[in-house]
Amino acid sequence: MTTPAQQAYQQLAKTKEPRRPVVSNCVKAFVVGGIICVIGQAISEGFIRWFGFTKETAAAPTVAVLIFISVVLTCLGVYDKMAQWAGAGTAVPVTGFANSMCSAALEHRSEGYVLGVGANMFKLAGSVIVFGVVAAFVIGLIIAIFGTGGIH
Repeated sequence: MTTPAQQAYQQLAKTKEPRRPVVSNCVKAFVVGGIICVIGQAISEGFIRWFGFTKETAAAPTVAVLIFISVVLTCLGVYDKMAQWAGAGTAVPVTGFANSMCSAALEHRSEGYVLGVGANMFKLAGSVIVFGVVAAFVIGLIIAIFGTGGIH
C-alpha cells in the first residue's frame, strides 16, 4: 500500500520522465538487426561460392565468423556504441550474445582469468545453455510422443 506522498511523487515522476521514441527505436533496431543479418548472409554466400560449402555446411562457419567480428568490435568499443544507438537490433542476433559474453569477460579481467573472466563470462552463458538444453529436451519429448509431425 502506497502513501499519498508516494503516490504524489510517482505522479510527479511520470510527468518529468522523458517520452521514449518507440517508433524510432523500433526502426533503428529493425534496420541494424537487418544489416547484421545481411552481413551474415553475405558471409554464408561467400563460403558457398568461394569455398565450395553447401547451404547446410556453411552455417557453422558463418556463425563463427559473425561471433569473431562481434568480439573484435566489442574489444574495440564499437559494438557497444552501435548497441546504444540501435538497441535490440544488436542484441537479438548471435552477435549480441557474443558481445554480452565478451563484455563480461572484459569487465572482470582484473580479477584474473579463472575467477574473473571465466566465471563471470559463463554466468550469462550458463542460463542460455540451460534454456537451450531444456528447450531441446521438451521438443524432443514432444516429437517422441506425438511423432515427427513433418519435422525432418
